[in-house]
Amino acid sequence: MSTTTRWWWVRHAPVTENNGKIYGQDDLNCDVSDAETFMRLGSLMPRDAVWVTSNLKRTHQTAAAIVEKIDDHQVPDPLIEHDFAEQHFGEWQGMTNVELAAQKAGDWHRFWLAPASEAPPGGESFVNLFERTSRAVQRLSKAHAGRDIVAVTHGGTIRAAIALALGLDPERALSFSVDNCALTRLDHITGTAGTHAPHEDVVWRIGHINLVPKGLL
Repeated sequence: MSTTTRWWWVRHAPVTENNGKIYGQDDLNCDVSDAETFMRLGSLMPRDAVWVTSNLKRTHQTAAAIVEKIDDHQVPDPLIEHDFAEQHFGEWQGMTNVELAAQKAGDWHRFWLAPASEAPPGGESFVNLFERTSRAVQRLSKAHAGRDIVAVTHGGTIRAAIALALGLDPERALSFSVDNCALTRLDHITGTAGTHAPHEDVVWRIGHINLVPKGLL
């Protein structure tokens, strides 16, 4: 007998205040004016789900915009999970990509701001983000086993969740695109005797990754 806990990951709406700068854990507002996008997301969301956001207000604003478009509006207040915050880029926050590239003397990562193991001065590495995201996913999957969990979070957090589900090295996870308001579905399955992995306590099933809610209605 198995128990499936379905994770519905949504990246927050576009940030409006960064002016092209790296913002990481800066607590900025996002643009939730695209009613059609939130209508589509609301139509996809499971009912009777546990809702989770990070501590940053752009995730709260995005979650509220989705909930507003759900027909019955019977959605509980989201849990606030600090471990789901975006990567902290330390002294790089407030810099533009061009400024950072100049500071790093051309040592530029093709998908992210730095290799997964590199921590900016005063910040954290993507590996650190992966570790805290993984802890929170495991904890919440146990606490809400068999439920749907809607997690409105950040691009880095969702990449970390994908790495956990696929058993990837964090560096490989940086190659995934995670668009604003895109949906990623990852199913956490326990009690797997008789499956393709009978000796594993937990397996993951991938529903979809980076599903952009355009043209879905």
